[in-house]
Amino acid sequence: MKLALIGATGNVGKTILNEALFRGHEVTAIARDPQKLNITNDKLTLKAVDVFDVDGLAAILAGHDAVISSYNSGWTNPNIYADFIAGSEAIQKAVKQSGVKRLLVVGGAGSLEIAPGVQLVDSPDFPAAYKPGASAARDYLNILRKEDELDWTFLSPAMNMHPDAHGEPTRKFRLGTDQPVFDEKGVNYILIEDLAVAIINELENNQFIKRRFTVGY
Repeated sequence: MKLALIGATGNVGKTILNEALFRGHEVTAIARDPQKLNITNDKLTLKAVDVFDVDGLAAILAGHDAVISSYNSGWTNPNIYADFIAGSEAIQKAVKQSGVKRLLVVGGAGSLEIAPGVQLVDSPDFPAAYKPGASAARDYLNILRKEDELDWTFLSPAMNMHPDAHGEPTRKFRLGTDQPVFDEKGVNYILIEDLAVAIINELENNQFIKRRFTVGY
């Protein structure tokens, strides 16, 4: 496939890029400064654009089989909520304008249901520092659920996924939809490398069209 990857220089983005190239897909890595990647590959193209430049982004996306958005407006950004919503909506508009039908959005775990009618982000123990970003991802999922032109998928990572906990992907995990996937010890966890595996698996198999899914061991 020919994939466009938005947010390619972030922790998640770089890992997705590595997995996609490992499987032999062509990838256009999109970021404000894609030169940060320091990766050379015959199947890799680097493109610099701001996601708020809808026309410029749409021009780059045209001709791809699918778009992966790992856009993040920055956890230390005091305006993270508004910027994430606006940036995600700009990406959605650019994808539609480009003529590409397939969009996979890497969201957050905050919208996962930990009890009937209770989402993780609304639980009393949810860290206050992460609540604006998690709430933005949750609210954007609700926006995306109204999208009927695109074949979209929203991926909620596991509740525990530490970008510094790198390792070889196990390629052995389980999938869920709206509730966390817990292991035998009651832990909902995924390596960032296995998250990338799940993303490329979904684009190859199209199991969750117009749906959210999640992962865990």
